[in-house]
Amino acid sequence: MSLYRLESDPELQAPILVAALEGWVDAGAAGTTAAQQLIGDGSLVATFDADAIYDFRSRRPVLDIVDGRLTSLSWAELRLSAARVADRDVLVLTGPEPDYRWRELATDVVELAKRLGVTTWASLGAIPAAVPHTRPVPILATASAAGLLPEGIRQGPDGLLRVPAALLSVLELSIAASGIPAVGYFAQVPHYVNASYPTASIALLAALGRHMGVEVPVGALASRALERRTMLDAAAASDEDTKAHVERLELLADESRLPEGDELIADIERFLREGSASDDDDGGGEPDGGSRLH
Repeated sequence: MSLYRLESDPELQAPILVAALEGWVDAGAAGTTAAQQLIGDGSLVATFDADAIYDFRSRRPVLDIVDGRLTSLSWAELRLSAARVADRDVLVLTGPEPDYRWRELATDVVELAKRLGVTTWASLGAIPAAVPHTRPVPILATASAAGLLPEGIRQGPDGLLRVPAALLSVLELSIAASGIPAVGYFAQVPHYVNASYPTASIALLAALGRHMGVEVPVGALASRALERRTMLDAAAASDEDTKAHVERLELLADESRLPEGDELIADIERFLREGSASDDDDGGGEPDGGSRLH
């Protein structure tokens, strides 16, 4: 039996399927925040069997208790929603990255994509990187074939990179193998940011908009990004070590080269270990990549 349940069967015209999952490759919650912005007032299309794909002892439901009375539980869910962006139909797959049955999920997502007439797949994600918050967010991209990426977006990194895979990449590979063109856009989030990073979400939406040939509204993300930038600037200015580290990353970014050498690696490890100033976080950080600088 399929792991998904079709909740509605909308009439869609050449939809693009955009996917972003919480957890791995979602530094600063950049991908999932962008996905939620895309959904807006969209409608639910399909749900997935949460009991079959999640481990609820490691991903416990959230319990609300009001005046000593148990009132509600919020469970992890993987959902497919439909939305309209400009003149394009968009399907958005989002939720926490499932724990189980990845291969079956990949098979079912391919089946669902073909059933709904999907013409293109786009993954959205983010990774911690040695980049400064004071410069534009770099985007790295993957593509199943040449010519799929808009001009100015780099496919890479070059050469062989062997890393622990995310379900997002498993799905992208399966979709591409089925004959549907697939791309992935991954924002590089400053490694010292251990909080939500809406600036990266905006960069992902801009890259996706260029891919789709439309302008994607960013809504309240613009003001949230400004607030986060102000906090980061203040935190960096309050500590000389932090300020020097950010300036070093700025120099590397301005020279368009990646950090290299044992000295810089040791510097980053020290920074991650010791952390720096902090503020009250508004949540949504990526636990696997970041120091204490919010």
